This record gives sequence, C-alpha cells and structure tokens, in this order.
Amino acid sequence: MKRIVNALGKVNWGKRASAVFALNAMTAIALPAQTFTLLHAFSSTEGNNPRGGFVQTTNGDFYGATFYGGATNNGTIFKVTPQGTLTTLYSVSSPAGSTFLCDEIGFECGTPLVEATNGNLYGASPITGAAGDGTIFKMTLGGTLTTLYNFCSAGGSCPDGAGPTGLILAADGSFYGTSYGTPSSGGVNGTVFKITPGGTLTTLYNFCPAGGSCPDGRGPTALTQATNGDFYGTTYFGGATNNGTIFKITSKAR
Repeated sequence: MKRIVNALGKVNWGKRASAVFALNAMTAIALPAQTFTLLHAFSSTEGNNPRGGFVQTTNGDFYGATFYGGATNNGTIFKVTPQGTLTTLYSVSSPAGSTFLCDEIGFECGTPLVEATNGNLYGASPITGAAGDGTIFKMTLGGTLTTLYNFCSAGGSCPDGAGPTGLILAADGSFYGTSYGTPSSGGVNGTVFKITPGGTLTTLYNFCPAGGSCPDGRGPTALTQATNGDFYGTTYFGGATNNGTIFKITSKAR
C-alpha cells in the first residue's frame, strides 16, 4: 500500500484521481458480504402482522406485538431471544376491553413497548378499554399484564383524550405521550399527556381548544424529548393550510 501511495504522488492530477477511484473500487469489492439470517416465521397461534417494532430489554431479549393472531385472532405480545426463540406472553381476548396494540381505523399503530427503570414494560393501546377509547398498560417481562388507565372513562367529550398513540420514558421517570382522538370520542382533536408508572395521568395540552381551523394542529403523533428536556412532535392535520404542524411543549411550567 505504501508503494502505491508513493507512486500516486508522481502522476498528474487526472491520472491520480483515476488511480484513487480504481483503488477504492478494488477495496470495496474486497469487503465481505452482509449475512442475512431468518430468525423466526410466525404461526397464526403465535400472532401475525407484527407491528410497532421491538424493544430490547435489560435481560437481552426483544419484546413486541402483533396486530392479529393468537388465541382469538386479536393480537399478541411476545418475546424473542437474539437467537430467534419466540414465546407468546399475552394473547388479547377481544379488541374492546383488553389491550390491543394497533388500531383498525386508519390512525397510528401502537409504538414499541417501553421498558421502565422498574423493569416492567409499558405501552399504549388506541381503541380498547372500558370506553373503547384506549388504554395505558404495563406488563412484566414474564407476561403479567395490568391496565393502568382507561381513556375517556367519564364519557362526554373525553377531556383526557382518546386513542393514545404511544409512550416515551422521559428523564423525570414518567411517561409522556399523545392521544389522537377516535370517532367515539366526540370529535376530540388530541392531547399531550403525562402518566406516572403507577397510572396517574395528567393532561398537559388539549389541541384545537377554540375549534375552527385548529391553527395549533390536531391529531398529534408520538413525542421526542430533546436534550433541553422539552418535548417535540407533529400533528397530522391543522395549521394554516390544514396540512399539519410541528410543535414544542415544555417539560415544566415556565
């Protein structure tokens, strides 16, 4: 290689560029090919149409959910080892009244599960629960599931929101998320909320409070927490031309 570099210094710019290009091409050709490995193919009893991605937990395994399949074809939550051994942990009993990770009405699919510092997994289900407007749940790594919060349980215009679209674990140890709104929620336009690991929910912002064209947006999607602690997100609709907005919400009152 040293001889090649020394030789390149003795040729003109054009020939030098051609030589470097050829050398790079030879180097690229010499790189090893990537290896693809099929780890698991789902059966209908294990679940089908997995969505929302994976979360790798502290035990090294991956956890995820399927849209359909399982005991009643309403979806499952599963774990899979890095080697591909899959275990179905939870099989949803029915779309309404239990925990179903993805919705069927054109809104956002449930985002990946989140592991908290207490070792449990937390997630959002958009169209389930007591009122059919979504739940927040926790699940142990062994598969024991607990519903922590039912959206719109008081009925009416659902001031607490409806159709949660996912959670993030924030620096303060609580979870933050958005609710999109569902047809059964009285035309709610979405919320930003905070929920503790124990299930205490606080609504931080209601979109489109004045109605009309919703200049602040409506139909928020998942949040991201920035290094300054604030939360950023987007909405599907609303804004000056009803094509969506980008928003920020502070982590603390200012």
